[in-house]
Amino acid sequence: MAEENVPSKEHWLSIGEIAHRSGVAASALRFYEDQGLIASRRTAGNQRQYQRSTLRRIAFVQAAQRVGLALAEIKNALDSLPEDRTPTRADWSKLSKTWRNRLDERIAELERLRDDLDSCIGCGCLSLQRCNLYNKEDRLATRGPGARLLNVGIPGEA
Repeated sequence: MAEENVPSKEHWLSIGEIAHRSGVAASALRFYEDQGLIASRRTAGNQRQYQRSTLRRIAFVQAAQRVGLALAEIKNALDSLPEDRTPTRADWSKLSKTWRNRLDERIAELERLRDDLDSCIGCGCLSLQRCNLYNKEDRLATRGPGARLLNVGIPGEA
């Protein structure tokens, strides 16, 4: 006699159910799918259905984003898993160790930002007396647009 209240491994959830359970908007789920981070099947009525295990992949994506990884990096991490399976605790541990340095760098950058909030940020306004010390004659403008001293630590910026 099969137990009726135990969900099978192949239990499928609608996009609305996945959105509700994960706290991620349906539009973001569709975007994640377009990016190859999650996968669905289609019903006869062309509605998306996701395996219950997709909830773990979504949580993985969210955690990796909070560390500061780009979606392409997260996809590469997920693609490194055998058989396109859901990340296990061991997978998360292995992959997150490679992100530790980036997280430490981000923490250091945020601490620097916190400590320098009352000084020149390299925006080019030259309205603060301290700007003459950090950005004399707006020399940071040669590095590109925006607040150059705030962009330190952002990939592609400096």
